[in-house]
Amino acid sequence: MNVQSTTATAWLTRWALALAIVVAFNVPGPARADKTEAQFAATLADGERKAFQTYIAARAFHELTVDEYWSSVDDKKAVRKRKRGAGEAITPNDYVKTFPPEYSGVKLAPDVAKRWADYQAKQVETGPPPKERPGLADFLRHAREQYGFVPDRIEEREFKRRYASEALALGLTKEQVVRVYALETSGLGAADMVAGIHPITKKGTPISSAIGYAQLLAANSTSELVKHGPKFIERLQRMAGKAGDPARADALNRKAGVLREMLADARRIPDVWSRHQAFGNTPKGLGIHAINVDGDIGPWLQVIKLQSLKKIAVTRGYPNLNGAQIEIMNLSGPLTGIEMMSAAAKDAPTSNFFARAAYWRNTIVRGKSASQLLTALDERMDDNMKNSGAVLFSQVFDEVAAERQAAR
Repeated sequence: MNVQSTTATAWLTRWALALAIVVAFNVPGPARADKTEAQFAATLADGERKAFQTYIAARAFHELTVDEYWSSVDDKKAVRKRKRGAGEAITPNDYVKTFPPEYSGVKLAPDVAKRWADYQAKQVETGPPPKERPGLADFLRHAREQYGFVPDRIEEREFKRRYASEALALGLTKEQVVRVYALETSGLGAADMVAGIHPITKKGTPISSAIGYAQLLAANSTSELVKHGPKFIERLQRMAGKAGDPARADALNRKAGVLREMLADARRIPDVWSRHQAFGNTPKGLGIHAINVDGDIGPWLQVIKLQSLKKIAVTRGYPNLNGAQIEIMNLSGPLTGIEMMSAAAKDAPTSNFFARAAYWRNTIVRGKSASQLLTALDERMDDNMKNSGAVLFSQVFDEVAAERQAAR
């Protein structure tokens, strides 16, 4: 069966199911619905209950149309994957050309809508609290418990100096690095900023394991360690050999030993992104993630991750990435980001490139074409470059660049 007939069959199946839901919600008596919906319906007067049941049925039908939309997105992705494998050109017709459907059905009366919202909120409050994601304290605790490792934390300005020095040495520009920082941290973030935690007030709860100027995930730390761990270790040993202070040399050698142990653990799992993600949620993976805040390792680790995006882009015909382009690769994944920059994809809705949950979670992504997302990233960067952290980072970059020039 071809893709088109499969899609048609799936649509008919969903349409039949949706019709059954509509009928079910309009029969007399308690609605055959979600338990919470049924319980709330029981609190309503007859007229209100019938209107509520009609509303819930309409929402259910809408959700089925949304499911069908995302099914068509998956079908188009499969077509593009097949074409890439066969060396065929991808065209604008290989993308879904519309955005996810928005609900336009019947609405609840304002007073019933408020009562329904309050009822749902109360159900959330009485349910089990959501499991909190690990944050900086957890990364540091696991690093200490699993590896006996306590990162060397350095002053923020010095971390920026080292970051700038690493970036310039690897061929990255101030425009690329600082604008990514401005987007990822609102131009305010510190070296130990975790996603979901306000960089200034420190309030909030972690929404992911993303940390630092480039907001690397725990899986990124594992992946980069697998790729570059031996170089990290050799570099720390060279630094120890050049250290004039015996205590500093000893500390660097011990740090190299810790990295060797971390690398051995990281290499015990398959070098596959999904396995790195799973490992990143374990005590050892979370402990490895703490190397991002170490003054000797963190700047190089994050800069190497950005440099890898640049290298991939060069091989795909994009030798001069600007800040927004490197960020779109950082945001969506390297190859997906490059795809969004292509002529065939520039007008395609961003829903073609992000998983369903990620599309709804990223406010800057929703309702835009690929080219509009690049523009939005640029504009957000322009705004955030005015903030104190980005201003300081720019100044430090200029200082380091001037020192490098003078030393030649």
